[in-house]
Amino acid sequence: MARQKITGPTDKELEILNVLWKNGPATVRQVNRQVNEEINKIQKTGYTTTLKLMQIMTDKGLLVRDDSGFQHIYKPASSEENIQKQLVGSLLERAFSGSAEKLVMRALSAKKISVEELARIKNILEKFKNSHEDTKTQRK
Repeated sequence: MARQKITGPTDKELEILNVLWKNGPATVRQVNRQVNEEINKIQKTGYTTTLKLMQIMTDKGLLVRDDSGFQHIYKPASSEENIQKQLVGSLLERAFSGSAEKLVMRALSAKKISVEELARIKNILEKFKNSHEDTKTQRK
Protein backbone atom coordinates (compact mmCIF):
# COMPACT_ATOMS: atom_id res chain seq x y z
CA MET A 1 0.00 0.00 0.00
CA ALA A 2 1.45 3.38 -1.02
CA ARG A 3 1.94 5.95 1.72
CA GLN A 4 -0.27 8.99 1.43
CA LYS A 5 1.69 12.24 1.11
CA ILE A 6 1.09 14.41 4.16
CA THR A 7 0.51 18.00 3.19
CA GLY A 8 1.56 20.94 5.27
CA PRO A 9 4.57 21.60 7.45
CA THR A 10 6.43 18.97 9.46
CA ASP A 11 6.74 19.25 13.25
CA LYS A 12 10.17 20.94 12.96
CA GLU A 13 8.85 23.32 10.31
CA LEU A 14 5.93 24.19 12.61
CA GLU A 15 8.41 25.05 15.37
CA ILE A 16 10.04 27.57 13.04
CA LEU A 17 6.70 28.94 11.84
CA ASN A 18 5.51 29.36 15.44
CA VAL A 19 8.62 31.40 16.27
CA LEU A 20 8.08 33.63 13.23
CA TRP A 21 4.33 34.05 13.89
CA LYS A 22 5.06 34.98 17.49
CA ASN A 23 8.07 37.26 16.97
CA GLY A 24 7.76 38.48 13.39
CA PRO A 25 10.32 38.34 10.54
CA ALA A 26 13.78 37.19 11.60
CA THR A 27 17.17 35.90 10.52
CA VAL A 28 18.12 32.23 10.74
CA ARG A 29 20.30 32.98 13.78
CA GLN A 30 17.40 34.68 15.59
CA VAL A 31 15.03 31.81 14.79
CA ASN A 32 17.61 29.22 15.88
CA ARG A 33 18.12 31.03 19.20
CA GLN A 34 14.36 31.21 19.85
CA VAL A 35 13.78 27.55 18.92
CA ASN A 36 16.54 26.47 21.32
CA GLU A 37 15.39 28.75 24.15
CA GLU A 38 11.66 28.08 23.90
CA ILE A 39 11.19 24.65 22.33
CA ASN A 40 14.31 22.47 22.25
CA LYS A 41 15.70 23.25 25.69
CA ILE A 42 17.16 19.76 26.17
CA GLN A 43 18.33 18.76 22.70
CA LYS A 44 19.53 21.90 20.93
CA THR A 45 19.12 22.34 17.18
CA GLY A 46 22.26 23.46 15.38
CA TYR A 47 22.41 26.62 13.30
CA THR A 48 23.09 24.74 10.07
CA THR A 49 20.11 22.46 10.68
CA THR A 50 17.84 25.48 11.15
CA LEU A 51 19.34 27.11 8.04
CA LYS A 52 18.72 24.00 5.92
CA LEU A 53 15.16 23.65 7.23
CA MET A 54 14.41 27.28 6.45
CA GLN A 55 15.87 26.91 2.94
CA ILE A 56 13.65 23.86 2.37
CA MET A 57 10.65 25.76 3.77
CA THR A 58 11.36 28.61 1.33
CA ASP A 59 11.49 26.12 -1.56
CA LYS A 60 8.19 24.60 -0.36
CA GLY A 61 6.56 28.04 -0.24
CA LEU A 62 6.16 28.06 3.55
CA LEU A 63 8.58 30.97 4.05
CA VAL A 64 9.43 34.10 2.10
CA ARG A 65 13.04 35.31 2.17
CA ASP A 66 14.00 38.97 1.82
CA ASP A 67 17.63 39.07 0.73
CA SER A 68 17.69 42.74 -0.23
CA GLY A 69 19.81 43.64 2.81
CA PHE A 70 23.01 42.29 4.32
CA GLN A 71 21.15 39.62 6.28
CA HIS A 72 18.45 37.36 4.89
CA ILE A 73 15.17 37.96 6.69
CA TYR A 74 12.52 35.23 6.68
CA LYS A 75 8.79 35.52 7.28
CA PRO A 76 5.90 33.05 6.97
CA ALA A 77 4.24 32.91 3.55
CA SER A 78 0.86 32.13 5.17
CA SER A 79 -0.90 33.16 8.34
CA GLU A 80 -1.08 30.88 11.36
CA GLU A 81 -4.83 30.54 10.79
CA ASN A 82 -4.38 29.38 7.17
CA ILE A 83 -1.80 26.75 8.13
CA GLN A 84 -4.00 25.53 10.99
CA LYS A 85 -6.97 25.20 8.61
CA GLN A 86 -4.78 23.22 6.21
CA LEU A 87 -3.56 20.89 8.96
CA VAL A 88 -7.03 20.35 10.44
CA GLY A 89 -8.47 19.69 6.98
CA SER A 90 -5.79 17.12 6.28
CA LEU A 91 -6.30 15.46 9.69
CA LEU A 92 -10.07 15.50 9.19
CA GLU A 93 -9.78 13.60 5.91
CA ARG A 94 -6.98 11.21 6.92
CA ALA A 95 -8.06 10.24 10.42
CA PHE A 96 -11.79 10.93 10.59
CA SER A 97 -13.01 10.13 7.06
CA GLY A 98 -14.19 13.72 6.69
CA SER A 99 -16.44 13.62 9.77
CA ALA A 100 -16.21 16.91 11.64
CA GLU A 101 -18.39 15.42 14.38
CA LYS A 102 -15.88 12.63 15.07
CA LEU A 103 -13.00 15.12 15.08
CA VAL A 104 -14.73 17.44 17.57
CA MET A 105 -15.82 14.56 19.81
CA ARG A 106 -12.29 13.11 19.88
CA ALA A 107 -10.77 16.55 20.54
CA LEU A 108 -13.15 17.15 23.45
CA SER A 109 -12.48 13.74 24.97
CA ALA A 110 -8.70 13.87 24.52
CA LYS A 111 -8.05 16.51 27.16
CA LYS A 112 -9.95 17.99 30.07
CA ILE A 113 -11.13 21.49 29.20
CA SER A 114 -12.10 24.35 31.49
CA VAL A 115 -15.64 25.62 31.93
CA GLU A 116 -14.56 28.89 30.30
CA GLU A 117 -13.15 27.10 27.26
CA LEU A 118 -16.31 25.01 26.95
CA ALA A 119 -18.42 28.21 27.08
CA ARG A 120 -16.31 29.74 24.28
CA ILE A 121 -16.75 26.56 22.20
CA LYS A 122 -20.53 26.67 22.73
CA ASN A 123 -20.55 30.33 21.68
CA ILE A 124 -18.59 29.54 18.50
CA LEU A 125 -20.94 26.66 17.67
CA GLU A 126 -23.96 28.90 18.19
CA LYS A 127 -22.53 31.57 15.89
CA PHE A 128 -21.70 28.92 13.31
CA LYS A 129 -25.22 27.50 13.55
CA ASN A 130 -26.80 30.95 13.14
CA SER A 131 -24.62 31.81 10.17
CA HIS A 132 -25.41 28.44 8.57
CA GLU A 133 -29.15 29.03 9.07
CA ASP A 134 -28.84 32.53 7.55
CA THR A 135 -27.16 31.02 4.48
CA LYS A 136 -29.94 28.46 4.11
CA THR A 137 -32.61 31.18 4.32
CA GLN A 138 -30.88 33.29 1.69
CA ARG A 139 -30.82 30.36 -0.76
CA LYS A 140 -34.60 29.89 -0.57
